[in-house]
Amino acid sequence: MVATLLAAAAAVLAPALPAPGTAPARADDVRLSQRDVLRTLDVADAWTLTRGRGVIVAVLDSGVDPSHRDLAGSVVTGRDFTVGANPRGIEPLRLHGTYMASLIAGHGHGPGGGDGIIGVAPEAKVLSVRVILEDEEPGFRKFNSDPRFEGVVAKGIRYAVDHGADVINLSLSKDLPTRAERAAIRYAISKGVVLVAAAGNDGAGKRTAPYSYPASIPGVISVAAVTPALHRASFSNRNSSVMVAAPGVDILGAGPGDEYWVGRGTSQATALVSGVAALIKARHPRMAPALVAQALASSPAGKGGYNTGTGFGVVNAHRALNSAETLSRHRVTARGHGVRDPDRPLVAATAGADPIVVVRRDRDGIMLHGGIALAGLGGVGVGLAAIIVLVRRVGGPDRNPSYAGGVAAVPYGEDPPESAERGDMTDLFGRRDRPIPPGEPPETARSATSPPWLPGRPT
Repeated sequence: MVATLLAAAAAVLAPALPAPGTAPARADDVRLSQRDVLRTLDVADAWTLTRGRGVIVAVLDSGVDPSHRDLAGSVVTGRDFTVGANPRGIEPLRLHGTYMASLIAGHGHGPGGGDGIIGVAPEAKVLSVRVILEDEEPGFRKFNSDPRFEGVVAKGIRYAVDHGADVINLSLSKDLPTRAERAAIRYAISKGVVLVAAAGNDGAGKRTAPYSYPASIPGVISVAAVTPALHRASFSNRNSSVMVAAPGVDILGAGPGDEYWVGRGTSQATALVSGVAALIKARHPRMAPALVAQALASSPAGKGGYNTGTGFGVVNAHRALNSAETLSRHRVTARGHGVRDPDRPLVAATAGADPIVVVRRDRDGIMLHGGIALAGLGGVGVGLAAIIVLVRRVGGPDRNPSYAGGVAAVPYGEDPPESAERGDMTDLFGRRDRPIPPGEPPETARSATSPPWLPGRPT
């Protein structure tokens, strides 16, 4: 029987892993249960090329149990950046970290390593760096609220880089990044280190889930989770930071004390992709992180294009290695005449300057100026309305075209109305004139525009 881990919401800084159950699985059942996941990733074909020898994968997590039989001899315990969060004498649980490490570099045990968990890169080494606490640890709340621990992820990344890591696994999530984390990631990439992080587990019922960090920081490979049917897992965050996906539902892994656990989350998917990245770095140690990411992104078998749920698709380890072989003949930056030196800064560097400029909009100022603009438009409208009213009032009753200066205007050649005085008869142009006398031929009538000294012309 295998214990089931239920999905837990990520705190300010917490692993994207559910809490443990009660009953561990037997080792010989575990390998059989891994079969579908390993087949999905096509690791059997990838292992004909490499099994990850010579690569160090740093697992920035809650700690790794180095004595687990499936990890024995493969784990180096690094620094614990959470010291002081738990009360004295409390030992770390190390469940989540051990679980992730086994998916990356578990080598199994027994004859030929045929029992227990086998990771994607079983010959790789693990550098354990403790930067988070399990939800159940007594110092969890203090760790997430004490400013002393705000920079532990950034410190852990730099520590891993300085201690030889080729790949850094970040199966954790935060709501917001810090400047120190951006700088640490930039430092890692400059040293050729690949960073792989979880996209987050807040996607249930959401068309676009919030961005999770450090997965959404440029340069980091963000990993989503899929079901056994290779559909996006309902909990997996869906946004434009997602690059690739891997199995993340009902995934078995190792736990402290030679136990095994099954769970779901983007944490598990991230660990599996970190294992594939380790295989690529084993074959091409000097390959730039951007090219490793390109090899991973070009490996999925599907041809549906990109989507925010699963990125470019589910990673295939064998195809990724073949793609890396092609990419290894290229550089991530151009060189030659006229090409800018990538080692030179884009602008003159200033002390403490950060190339990431965060634009903060003054919402109060926007509302104030918007109100002034709307008031101005309202004033213009009132002014126009007043002008229209005044014009109509000035015209009064005399604006009727049937009157000219208050005297009835009569078209030339027509009899005036009886109410009009004969001496006040005018034409439409306001000129005095006479009606056509009875019996006078129409052709002798003058045009209304003919001068009186010219003979009449037909109109």
